[in-house]
Amino acid sequence: MGIRQKVKVRGGAAVAVAAVLSLTLAGCGGGDEKPTKEAQKSAASQPQGSGAQKPSPTGGGSSEPLEVIATSAGPAGIVLTLNSAVRDQGGFLTVSGQIKNGGSDTFVRVTAWKGDEKGASATSVAGATLTDKAGKKRYYVLRDTEGRCLCTIGITKISAGETIPFFAQFPAPPAGTTEVDFNLPTFATATIKVSG
Repeated sequence: MGIRQKVKVRGGAAVAVAAVLSLTLAGCGGGDEKPTKEAQKSAASQPQGSGAQKPSPTGGGSSEPLEVIATSAGPAGIVLTLNSAVRDQGGFLTVSGQIKNGGSDTFVRVTAWKGDEKGASATSVAGATLTDKAGKKRYYVLRDTEGRCLCTIGITKISAGETIPFFAQFPAPPAGTTEVDFNLPTFATATIKVSG
């Protein structure tokens, strides 16, 4: 095969690939519609502490009230509500819940929530721990390969009446462990049932 023939074949292949990609992108696109002002306002008003890394506490999009497995009072009218503690397939335990400011003033987050670990985000709940009393073992929030906690980050303040969802992921205790104590500094320890 001569040089000209190779160029023609490669050029034809490039055209074919470009055609397939453009058809794929056209099929995946959502049209040329621009987001409405209402959608833009909704996105801009997303509560702090919510992020793409946060799993849904219920796993679904239903409007049913979340199950409450424990509550714990904190400083200045702040209430921690735990909705689930679920074992994941990969050997993790994800605790999900909400932090609500039941007080009348804006609450500025407590630095202790981030824990004592070096490099912890100052706006995270990385200071949370689980304690398996029967197994006599304490579990700390997991980190990714870059040292970031597998937990909610970005909590700086909580306005009066505001509720912020949160999650924290831990190594799963042994399969026989059905109850653990959850603690976030400044809140009372809460005993929670593990599911999954």
